[in-house]
Amino acid sequence: MRLIDLSALIAPTSPGVPSYARVEFERSSHADGAAQIERIFQVPPALLRDGEGWAVEEFTRLGTHSVTHVDAPWHYNSTIQGRRAATIDELPLEWFYADGVVLDMTHKADGERVEIGDVESAFETIPYTLKPLDIVLVRTGRDAFYYQPDYLLRGPAVSAEATRWLYDRGIRVMGIDAWGWDGPLDRQARGALDRQQPGTFWAAHQCNLAYSQIERLVNLAALPAFGFKVACFPLKVQGGSAGPTRAVAIVPDET
Repeated sequence: MRLIDLSALIAPTSPGVPSYARVEFERSSHADGAAQIERIFQVPPALLRDGEGWAVEEFTRLGTHSVTHVDAPWHYNSTIQGRRAATIDELPLEWFYADGVVLDMTHKADGERVEIGDVESAFETIPYTLKPLDIVLVRTGRDAFYYQPDYLLRGPAVSAEATRWLYDRGIRVMGIDAWGWDGPLDRQARGALDRQQPGTFWAAHQCNLAYSQIERLVNLAALPAFGFKVACFPLKVQGGSAGPTRAVAIVPDET
């Protein structure tokens, strides 16, 4: 059995990253920990192994969407299908451990739509028959740009129609190795302003479906098309629109 990490490293972001996407944390050394232990408990460093206390990291900025994460329906709209949308802590755990399948969309250009026909063709190529609660992962290859300044401007756009096609077949978790499921926000914005129509911007997010997206995945190229499990349990953030996840693929040796 092989375990393949599908989550990006959580590391401090560069200064040029927009504020909503920044990750910042402070580190306390073993010496800092020893001093803290002495200050709180009066235990001197001489009574600690090698004179060291605990090392600690403290996040000073970490949004629930700033790293590899799972979106909850609440992220998309306050109500979905006439009911209050579920937050990340309310979603069933069964959604986040299931058989996985990878759809190769690396041929799609930045901003190009992934339509129902593209999804159907990908399944014919594999071939694989979907079943309810499979986790569908869209490989775009844009994880190669994860730490680049223009990462958020890259990736194709999975259409609302293709999203609904998957949902109608029982899929509740869909993932992508790009910044977002709907494609680059700047392209979406231009399209919405040109058309002056609701539903152009953030179309797949706001298509009135109670499903989850995993965004900012990595290493999908290391996976077979199917025959593996995905574990992508999100952090249990109270009332959260999303939760960071350590997404992992579990690949049997014979795959």
